[in-house]
Amino acid sequence: MLNRERAYNLLHYKNVDRLPAVHFGYWGELLNEWAEQGKIPKELAWGWYDGSPQDMELDKLIGWDFNWYHVFSANMWLLPPFETKIIEELPDGSQRVLNANGIIEKVHPGVVSIPAEDDYLLKDRAAFEELFLPKMQFSKERINYDFFNSFNENIYSKLDMPLGILLGSVMGEIRNMTSVIGMSYLIYDEDEELFADIVDAYAEMQYKCVDEILSTGAKFDFGHYWEDICFNSGPLIAPELFNELCARHYKRRNELCRKHGIDIISLDCDGVTEKLLPTWFESGVNVMFPIEIGTWGDQFEPARRKFGEGMLGVGGMDKTALRKDKAAVDAELERIRRLVDLGGYIPCPDHRLMPGTKFELVQYYAEEIKKITP
Repeated sequence: MLNRERAYNLLHYKNVDRLPAVHFGYWGELLNEWAEQGKIPKELAWGWYDGSPQDMELDKLIGWDFNWYHVFSANMWLLPPFETKIIEELPDGSQRVLNANGIIEKVHPGVVSIPAEDDYLLKDRAAFEELFLPKMQFSKERINYDFFNSFNENIYSKLDMPLGILLGSVMGEIRNMTSVIGMSYLIYDEDEELFADIVDAYAEMQYKCVDEILSTGAKFDFGHYWEDICFNSGPLIAPELFNELCARHYKRRNELCRKHGIDIISLDCDGVTEKLLPTWFESGVNVMFPIEIGTWGDQFEPARRKFGEGMLGVGGMDKTALRKDKAAVDAELERIRRLVDLGGYIPCPDHRLMPGTKFELVQYYAEEIKKITP
């Protein structure tokens, strides 16, 4: 049985010969660690990204079947992006840097971490209409038509794995343009329509990008969103407002996918997602991903009980076990069996494998997960 068929069957409650060994990529620092330890060739650590040749070579070396996050897209972001530049050098050696989304970050050169959001440009309607709205317009230059017109022949027919179309981000990228604090101020701005106008303008451009790609006839196995709009105690925005602003945009894109035969729609959101799941599920998103159990706790079983068999899952394997020992991995494999028995679920580490992850344990997990027959 091929991997594409395995994934399709698992998410449609059909029989498979075994589970596929699925992953969600790596921190770059981990790949550098493995290269320094002599576990992988240095060239596989350099230039790695999801779906890259290095990614697929690592699959062979480790024993993975595929990376779930193998998706293709238009240029669906701010176009052109803001020029990244240093705004200020600070006495402690850190820098204030304007990034591509219009956020001014506090960066410590040489330190690997998520930069602190120090300031932002998108503060009012004037900034939106003058600086951001022109960058949110659809144009043909966003689409690589040559690539997608030949996609089925050159890509889809040659790779034995599920391939996705990136559907964009309804709210997460807006947060990236405003910061968490800035988004909060914009929502409560005296210009009550401003935040909705920002969401609508960005969503319209992304819908047109998806429509253009699907109109080429390119085949995909699933659609996929990136959001990251939750944290350790729940959403960064009131669920009622999120539903009001975003539900129709998800529904419109998801209906477009289904018109083109794509009935698997996954969404990547970190944090505790429980309160936003109704909006996503009722709008046509049906795959939770990556289900971060190690950080936020197991959320898949409660979601399955609430929404029924229409709620599917990819993820939910506690990646921290891969930093410990075989006993920890065995315990995690045993826990995963319970989720597999629910059906409509594909195990996968619950986010990027992080520094300190042991190469041999990853190989062991990839080998053992294939021995489980649903």
